[in-house]
Amino acid sequence: MRLSRSLIPTLKETPAEAQIASHRLMLRAGLVRQTSSGIYAWLPAGWKVLQNISRIVSEEQANIGAQEMLMPTVQSSELWKQSGRYDAYGPEMLRITDRHGRELLYGPTNEEMLTDLVRQSIKSYRDLPQCLFHIQWKFRDEVRPRFGVMRGREFLMKDAYSFDLDYEGAVVSYRKQMLAYMRTFQRLGLKAIPMVADTGPIGGNLSHEFIVLAPTGESGVFYDAAFEDIDWEKSNFNAHDPADLENFFQTATGSYAATDEKHDEAAWAEVPEARRREGRGIEVGHIFYFGTKYSEPMGLKVAGQDGGQLVPHMGSYGVGVSRLVGAIIEAFHDDAGIIWPDSVAPFPAVIINLKPGDAACDAMAEQAYAAFKGQALLDDRDERAGAKFADADLMGHPWQIVVGPRGAKTGVVELKRRSTGEKVEVSLEDALARIG
Repeated sequence: MRLSRSLIPTLKETPAEAQIASHRLMLRAGLVRQTSSGIYAWLPAGWKVLQNISRIVSEEQANIGAQEMLMPTVQSSELWKQSGRYDAYGPEMLRITDRHGRELLYGPTNEEMLTDLVRQSIKSYRDLPQCLFHIQWKFRDEVRPRFGVMRGREFLMKDAYSFDLDYEGAVVSYRKQMLAYMRTFQRLGLKAIPMVADTGPIGGNLSHEFIVLAPTGESGVFYDAAFEDIDWEKSNFNAHDPADLENFFQTATGSYAATDEKHDEAAWAEVPEARRREGRGIEVGHIFYFGTKYSEPMGLKVAGQDGGQLVPHMGSYGVGVSRLVGAIIEAFHDDAGIIWPDSVAPFPAVIINLKPGDAACDAMAEQAYAAFKGQALLDDRDERAGAKFADADLMGHPWQIVVGPRGAKTGVVELKRRSTGEKVEVSLEDALARIG
């Protein structure tokens, strides 16, 4: 993408309404623009980040056997009345009446809809287990939307739903989702800690929220450093063997982890002092087993092996995809701007042409741009060098390839790694090889 022809409206000044780093930097780097209270348009660079995160989320869901689909944003109120949630949900739900007087709603979540779809399609125990997910826009009418995309009214979310014959099967589905979440966050470059969350009237401990460590996080967190030593992507166990999966999780998640609301000083004291870690964190995901809470009142039953009727056990698993953009920026930024992890950056590199119109600079910049097959950003603007460097740091590209008149004559560019600030002068071929 050529910056001179792109809709990436960077700002020098910080907008007055932006209170936290991610909100400030998303506006200044031209990722989003607010269109209404708590509702944002995602501009081209911001949309690329959303797509990169969504791709990683989808891949890790597929790795555990979850099937991707797409459900509509508008739902019938009848399904929510069947589950008993329509009146109980409260004013956060956006209720709509169509021209025929039918009551509809803009979905804040999809338990009812997917339970109905499975109710129509699944008839026998042989058809279970099932796990389905989609990545779709949701709407919750927050009283005070704030902090940009971290607490907006419209947001992009991955929500998955599992259906199993019994509690034991539901636990296996739950463990697979937890594994997928931790691998997802690791691929995003984030340190995430699974923390036991409130299960409400259902009881038990099958509810976890996932906290991404960030200095500006909304919650205080306390955790055992043993979590930092787990390589979730390469851990040596069979994720599709229920016993192996359970054994791994009994070891991996047995360490202490709690937000400040649930912090237990007595349990904390039992963690070896050298392994105690404290910090701040942002919730980016939540997984929850709720048994037959929806399947039973909505009449979802399947024929059992003995000829009787079984009510499937369910779980739901949410990841805030758009919220993750803000969380990543909160975790990775400095005074100059964003520092994107390679896996989610809108562009792997920016090519900075310091002297557009100079034949040698133009030729080398175009050669570099062609090597990326249009996936890099070419700063070909007629701007001063300082403005180009400032925008490159602000936008957070993992690599900067700087093409200047002196180097262009000898085939040399300056290569800068945004995360470390390291700069080296190398040939263009070496620069491209380092970036990969």
